[in-house]
Amino acid sequence: MWKKFVNLRRDERGMSFVFIGLGFMAFVAASTLAIDVGMFMTARSQAQNAADAGALAGATALAFNSFDDRTTGGPAVQSAINTALGNSVIGASPSTTPADVTFPAGPTGNNRVKVNVFRTGARSNAIPTLIGPLFGVPTVNIDATATAEASPANAMTCVKPFTIPDRWTEKNDPPWTTDSSFDRYDKKGNLLPNADVYVPPGQPGYSGYDSTRDKGLLLMIRAGTGNNVAPSMYYSWDMPGGSGASFYRDNIANCNTTLMHIGAEMTQEPGNMVGPTTQGIDDLIAKDPNAYWDTSKNEVHTAMSPSPRVFPIPLYDPEYFQSGKMNGRNATLKMANWIGFFVESRNGNNVYGRITPILGVVDNNAGPAPTGVFPVSIRLVQ
Repeated sequence: MWKKFVNLRRDERGMSFVFIGLGFMAFVAASTLAIDVGMFMTARSQAQNAADAGALAGATALAFNSFDDRTTGGPAVQSAINTALGNSVIGASPSTTPADVTFPAGPTGNNRVKVNVFRTGARSNAIPTLIGPLFGVPTVNIDATATAEASPANAMTCVKPFTIPDRWTEKNDPPWTTDSSFDRYDKKGNLLPNADVYVPPGQPGYSGYDSTRDKGLLLMIRAGTGNNVAPSMYYSWDMPGGSGASFYRDNIANCNTTLMHIGAEMTQEPGNMVGPTTQGIDDLIAKDPNAYWDTSKNEVHTAMSPSPRVFPIPLYDPEYFQSGKMNGRNATLKMANWIGFFVESRNGNNVYGRITPILGVVDNNAGPAPTGVFPVSIRLVQ
């Protein structure tokens, strides 16, 4: 009997099960820890996405809804908060309050929105761990921050093949209205006594359209005649990439992706483009027939984002145009700026619409956007 106990003590059979068991426990612990780490990394990425989305939404509301309203109940703060909360972090909304939305100054002015999001113990929504409690770490804190800005755009795409004059300072028959006419020179090219004044963007005292002041301004535009310069008169111009009435109409109904810059020369279309213009406008309206201008909110009401009925119209320099006509210049139109335009309706050859803020493009190969430029580009900066 004693010999059996001695043999049993020396018997090593089954020890592998002990080692396998211990190794399995270590493997499970390491796997669980890896799951925790992976979850934390996912949470950090999701929190950053929430902060990014909130900052972009805030900057967009700042540019399109109200640039001056930075109150806790204003569109910029509320858009930032609602968008951030709409992005879950490990299955739950993060915490973002009005105090977490700030407006730091940027290089081009007070046009930035900064958003902080939290899933932390201080906000009572920390992320629970799986293996962490064994090491005394039952939860972890996750937070993220992002800053976006509505920066001036130095380029534009999808512009239409008709152009209206930029706004000027009316001296001949003040004040300026949508029925005014630009009168600076007489028929001999001499400066008039009470000459109207146009100051282009980039120069002190820019006189042109402003996305805040002129938002919602009703414009009725029709084909221009002769050398008349009036807010209500457009001139058709020959866009890059093709020619003819069909190409012209298509550029109204759709998007010409050519990148345009301030200062670009525009050659007038030689033919009568009234028909293709009205047809292209009808095509646009048909793409979003239920959109309308909400006068109570002073903005476009649409189920589409954005509505195809909102588009950029290039603005020409009225001074350059009129002085060129007096001096026989061939290239009589020069792109000075752009406005956003929501087309409301068409009646005969008259097109009715409202001025509205619009997104532009930042072309890194071009120079900085001039002061006073109408469109903005929404982008993350931090």
